[in-house]
Amino acid sequence: MSAAIPLHAQLINLFAAVILLLAFAMLAQRRVLQLINLFALQGLTLFLSTLVMAVKIDQMHLYYSAALTLTLKAVLLPWILHRLVRKLHVKNEVEPLINIPTTMLIGLGLVVIAFNVALPISQLSSTIARGTLGIALATVMLAFLMMITRRKAITQVVGFLAMENGLFLAATSATYGMPMVVELGIALDVLVGVIILGVFFFQIRDQFDSLDIHHMEKLKEH
Repeated sequence: MSAAIPLHAQLINLFAAVILLLAFAMLAQRRVLQLINLFALQGLTLFLSTLVMAVKIDQMHLYYSAALTLTLKAVLLPWILHRLVRKLHVKNEVEPLINIPTTMLIGLGLVVIAFNVALPISQLSSTIARGTLGIALATVMLAFLMMITRRKAITQVVGFLAMENGLFLAATSATYGMPMVVELGIALDVLVGVIILGVFFFQIRDQFDSLDIHHMEKLKEH
């Protein structure tokens, strides 16, 4: 009879599965505000996963990582994005370049590829979350797919941030996370990047009266 899976491993796998489901929900979401809310929920789930891991192995840097994830990805960045959407008067509906059913089918294919690529790598890892490496890679690929199939610049930024969530999950799955100095540096870069992109969005809107990235092709004519 096989040994029962420990509770902490079940929780980590559960949170990883929720993160993947939220990645699919973001891929299918047409409304900007709901997309940001899903990103915030994904950040909250990532915080819970990191917290469970921190409690289990009792490494202080993971507690810091969990706190940073909660503050930045579940609270601060969604708040900044909500303010940008309101100030820029972004239309709630998002027009994808590819229809949603086709995008979801492509996403399923990417998940299969991600799990096959991650399987031999996860077998080399000794962490308690090594089984979630495939989910982490799939989350990264789904976020990248969202970036390349959306017209609005702000939804592409959400896709980039969701990709960073997947990379963070992959880091904790494979090696119990990155050194704290690296994580702080990345967090600062992401925060500053979003603020700069916010200013960039205002410039695009003032120039083209829209955040549709296809309007930027007009710059090639000058």
